Amino acid sequence: MMKTHYFFALSLPEETKRYIRRSTEPMIDEGSFKKWVHPEDYHLTLAFLGSADELNTVMDKVGKLHCFSFPLTLDRFGTFGHSDSPRILWMGVKPSDMLQRVRDLVYGACENAGFQLDKRPFSPHITVGRKRDQEFFFTHKWLNRVQPTYSHTFTATEMVLYRTHPDRMPKYEAIHTIPLQTN
Repeated sequence: MMKTHYFFALSLPEETKRYIRRSTEPMIDEGSFKKWVHPEDYHLTLAFLGSADELNTVMDKVGKLHCFSFPLTLDRFGTFGHSDSPRILWMGVKPSDMLQRVRDLVYGACENAGFQLDKRPFSPHITVGRKRDQEFFFTHKWLNRVQPTYSHTFTATEMVLYRTHPDRMPKYEAIHTIPLQTN
């Protein structure tokens, strides 16, 4: 049995989840990746905590942050992994000073609560697919062909502490929600 993990993320409005799902439909129809993220599981990770026995301290520290809601614009699809055989397909987010600030605050609060976090640079994205199908011939020309034809902007209004349930679909459960302040 896989362990339960926790992470803080920005939740996405339903309209944004529908936009992402519609944008992935051509790729799903072509069978490009083996696993597709359930639309209810779309999110933008701020800090991955891993497994945890005690969450009250970190929930308290993140809950005391003063963060305001802010707009974000989805960008393009991209991949992680080898360029000819990617392991992750994601929807990117255009650079945002507010997003970086919120991520830095949440990351710092999690470290102050005693969590050892990933030190790789922050690369804001929403994972949409995993494990390229080996039968599918992946190229960047193909990826460019399936890029969204228009952008989508939404307002980030809440941070959520999610718990993973690897044996369920959708697999993420919101266990603590922190509203972002309005201007």
